[in-house]
Amino acid sequence: MIRKSRVGILVFGLAFILLSSGCAKLKSRDEMNKGVQAYKNAKFPQAVNHFKEAVNLDPTSQNARLYLAMSYMTQWVPGADSPDNNKLAQAAREEFEKVLQNDPKDKTALASMASIAYNSASSGTPEQKAKYLEEAKKWNQRRIEVDPQDAEAHYSLGVIAWGEAYGPIQTERVNLKMKGEDPGPIKDEKVRAQLKEKYWRTITDGMQSLEKAISIDPEYDDAMSYLNLLLRKKADLDDTPEQAKADTAEADKWVSKSIEIKKIKATRPAKK
Repeated sequence: MIRKSRVGILVFGLAFILLSSGCAKLKSRDEMNKGVQAYKNAKFPQAVNHFKEAVNLDPTSQNARLYLAMSYMTQWVPGADSPDNNKLAQAAREEFEKVLQNDPKDKTALASMASIAYNSASSGTPEQKAKYLEEAKKWNQRRIEVDPQDAEAHYSLGVIAWGEAYGPIQTERVNLKMKGEDPGPIKDEKVRAQLKEKYWRTITDGMQSLEKAISIDPEYDDAMSYLNLLLRKKADLDDTPEQAKADTAEADKWVSKSIEIKKIKATRPAKK
């Protein structure tokens, strides 16, 4: 009788644990639904509270944690250097990292981490900006490892390359009193050689990334626009006026192509 009683207690205890777990998951789903509704209504602090409770009730819920991270990120204002704003960015990073610990291939978390890093480069010292751009590059490379056909990730690498190369090259153009309409290459051979050694690979790699994005999505007009911009910076670093002229002509073609695609898209019915 004692043995049967112990078995009964164990069975009862197991059933109680399973029942409690089921109730917690149901409550978590309820909090999740409330959080989604608040998120849709742009009530993000309320959404955070609901998603935090959903995660507390069911720590295995990837969706709840992902929404929690998104709710933090949506409130963050890039470039606004205040303790509260910085806490939002850090909280978003931490939650996305937890999502990736459970699923290293989660595309939304990877894209969001890349976005936070890139937008963090909008302010700060040149060293801080360079650090964040490098971080954004690594996150986008991880996106491509997960999905080699991710056109947006390839495009982002091209945009980052533009962000790294444009400022220094443009600064030297201004220092040499070259006007906006003055064609490349940069007049001072020594300055041009220094810039070429530092940024030529950045530019050509960025162009390859944009070309890959366009090969995946032949109507990627934004990628075409940035390819045009990188070609113009490449022209600044070319060795001869003839090479620079050819790159500038190629850039003009991509501008025309981008405008053409935009016009085609504008004629299509809006997606529901």
